[in-house]
Amino acid sequence: MEEIRKQLAETVKRLFGVEIEPEVTPAPEETGADYASNVAMKLAKEVHKNPRDVASMLAEAMSEGMFRVEVAGPGFLNFISPDEYYDEKMAADEGEFISLDEYSGKMVVAEFSDPNPFKVLHVGHLYTSVVGDSISRLLELAGAKVVRANFGGDVGLHVAKTLYALRKRAIETLTIEEIAECYVEGTRAYDEDEVAKEEITELNKIIYALAELGEEKCQERLELEMVAEDFGRSTAEIAQISGLYWQGRELSYEYFKDFYGQIGVKFDKFYPESSVADRGLAEVREHVGSVYEESEGAIVFRGDKVGLHTRVFINAQGVPTYEAKDVGLIFTKWDDWHFDESVVITGNEQTEYMKVVLASVKEYAPELTERTRHLTHGMVKLPGNVKMSSRKGNFLKAVDVIQMVRQELAQTSVNDLITLAAIKYAFLKYKMGGDIVFDPKESVAVNGNSGVYLLYSAVRAKKILQKLGNNERGEQKDLDENERKFVRRLSKKLVQYGDVLGEAVSEKAPYKLCTYLYELAQEFSRFYEQVRVVGGGHEDATEKYVRVYVRVMEQGLGLLGIEVPEEM
Repeated sequence: MEEIRKQLAETVKRLFGVEIEPEVTPAPEETGADYASNVAMKLAKEVHKNPRDVASMLAEAMSEGMFRVEVAGPGFLNFISPDEYYDEKMAADEGEFISLDEYSGKMVVAEFSDPNPFKVLHVGHLYTSVVGDSISRLLELAGAKVVRANFGGDVGLHVAKTLYALRKRAIETLTIEEIAECYVEGTRAYDEDEVAKEEITELNKIIYALAELGEEKCQERLELEMVAEDFGRSTAEIAQISGLYWQGRELSYEYFKDFYGQIGVKFDKFYPESSVADRGLAEVREHVGSVYEESEGAIVFRGDKVGLHTRVFINAQGVPTYEAKDVGLIFTKWDDWHFDESVVITGNEQTEYMKVVLASVKEYAPELTERTRHLTHGMVKLPGNVKMSSRKGNFLKAVDVIQMVRQELAQTSVNDLITLAAIKYAFLKYKMGGDIVFDPKESVAVNGNSGVYLLYSAVRAKKILQKLGNNERGEQKDLDENERKFVRRLSKKLVQYGDVLGEAVSEKAPYKLCTYLYELAQEFSRFYEQVRVVGGGHEDATEKYVRVYVRVMEQGLGLLGIEVPEEM
């Protein structure tokens, strides 16, 4: 498609003196063409000619090229390529596989997953981890140096709520399960009990003070005595709070790293909120009067002046809110990486919030907001549309999703590669933005649009290559007309891979790659049903198509974070 776009653009400029980026798409199967463009109809009004006449002029001017060009309907251009074109492409792809350079030499910070310590990972974290990892892989293929970043709230009210309940339970040795239970208990107490709310609010300030000191200094009695004096508490009480805080924080990060290891997602940098809070406070305070303003003891940004809503960046107690910490994160990421692009992936509920944060920063650091792209996704739901909430404790944990898929696979063979393929593909095949319904049974379907189906197809093709390598070949014969038709259909689909990758990179849209791989697997199945690849007497003519298919599937699935096993 890129070759046709380039030829079309050059021809339009030569004939009509107009610069245009023509749209080219795969042609519908019933047309008998490979590609199509509506450029003549878009151009007709500008050049004051009938669309079909414009199409005829373009077709005639491009008649000497590789593609045969025909005019169809009111002015469509259909492009038909000779078999030799695909033969050349297949030969080239065997030696030099597809690569992109859209992001060549660029530094990209991809921030995703973003779980909070003192909370359990839920299905949303699993989803954004899978999507963020795939987008990162696509950008790396296009030449980017990608830093995978993870931002989480190691300070804040959720920590104070959890520690409040932990102290009530008098727990000394923590587990993730107890932390999750205590967060729910602490949230309930904060919402329903004014005395508890006051204590949690005070705990929140203490936790900020301890985080600012750092874990090492919190081991020193003199430092703890100073904190105790500031808050009118005993040193023993502050020491207990400090012990619970640092133990819970470390346990949370170990839990995160273990989980990411299970799903094959890596991170280069973890940014705890406490590490960027001071920078956020400094930036906000520096711009009070010009960007932010005081309101009832707090510091706010008046979003209504830019068509948004007003949000608090520093509360009346002088504590930075999530907004200020996000400001600090933007500047810290810039200091650390001097990124060409910062990709931030969150849930849809953060859309308006991030608009306000970025609008405030835009007033004094527009170059950073111009380089920031905020991508959002909907909720992951199970069949039945059950509403889930970590505040109420009825949420679906990330590990539960993995276990559900393992149970569905138990009738066949439970394998970590297959389990992850089922989950990742089930998430990635949807366009990011809306809610998705995750059906564990559908995710492992052998014959449907699933990661398991794609793995079976890729493994089967690898087995075919093994047979081709082991079998002796007799006299080779030509493909008949029907066989040539299915070879051409497969090769045409394989050649589209580069265009699909380009779109997936530009739009940061893994779902486009999923759709393509599923269609390609179906095309390969039809090819294998109609063409006797092993023992058919035309192995020399067909082996390269199987080989390129395997390479496309392995690389394509790899970009989704899915590894193709040797056996299934």
